[in-house]
Amino acid sequence: MIEAEAVSTAVSTGLSRRTVLSAAFGAAATAAAVPAVIRPAKAETASSTTSDTLGVTTMGSRIITRDGVEIYYKDWGSKESPVVVLSHGWPLSSDSWEAQAFHLASNGFRVITHDRRGHGRSSQPWDGNDMDHYADDLADLINALDLKDIFLAGFSTGGGEITRYIGRHGTSRIAKAGLISAVPPLMVKTDSNPGGLPKEVFDGLQAASLKDRSKLYRDIASGPFFGFNRPGAVASQGMIDSFWLQGMMGGHKNTYDSIVAFSQTDFTEDLKKFDVPTLIIHGDDDQIVPIDAAARASKQLVPSATLKVYPGAPHGITDTHKDQLNADLLEFARS
Repeated sequence: MIEAEAVSTAVSTGLSRRTVLSAAFGAAATAAAVPAVIRPAKAETASSTTSDTLGVTTMGSRIITRDGVEIYYKDWGSKESPVVVLSHGWPLSSDSWEAQAFHLASNGFRVITHDRRGHGRSSQPWDGNDMDHYADDLADLINALDLKDIFLAGFSTGGGEITRYIGRHGTSRIAKAGLISAVPPLMVKTDSNPGGLPKEVFDGLQAASLKDRSKLYRDIASGPFFGFNRPGAVASQGMIDSFWLQGMMGGHKNTYDSIVAFSQTDFTEDLKKFDVPTLIIHGDDDQIVPIDAAARASKQLVPSATLKVYPGAPHGITDTHKDQLNADLLEFARS
């Protein structure tokens, strides 16, 4: 992993965003082989009263999904209020949404946030660390809590999760959607996506995760994620520590696999199924998910969406630009 000073040097010499991101993530050595996939033990059968929640059960602040994975969630605000569901980024947890969840719940909304499988306080299954399972877990949560007319928003990897949810499960329970610093439509460079980032960037991330994922998380947080590698930036040790702590709570295999999930899943066809009002927010100095291949490309696929660009903003706008983001989400939720 290249340290923050190297990234700042790359920026000062006028290199492209792609080069800066490659420097930020590092041209790491070849990733070690992943152990053979092992099937988890068969989960106990959970009771259900509707076909939508077949095989799903709730217990306090957790649900057990149809394939036996335990998903932790928070439920803030009045149960009678309009519903907002927020999906977090890699390698974080629902805690990364706390500023927005608190603001929205304090202003008349019921806010549901959850820890993705293998992240935070959810269980760490060996299998299923991919966007299809993430989306189905989200569907299980929404159905188990019988949530309707939802404002469904996702940050970064969470933007991929909610996009795949709409692609697989439709919008019958969704009233509005939000893509915040989100990864869709596709991060990796392909023949049909020449503006993406080389696969070697993400291979390097996985290699760095195997070598020393604790250091990887500190390097990302102290550098490109919050823009602390930019000249004149004043780093917040609190933000760095929070990112690191949330990341280390996640499972090693789960967060490793998730790098492929967020970088190499093509959400193009999912975005074409968006038929609800959609808000896209992205910083134009995002070194993690560059805006042109993400927000601006998503806007082309969802022409009716509203695109808001935060000038000079980094990837981690849920913290660095939380007041502006809180206001924009609340306004859109009320509209």
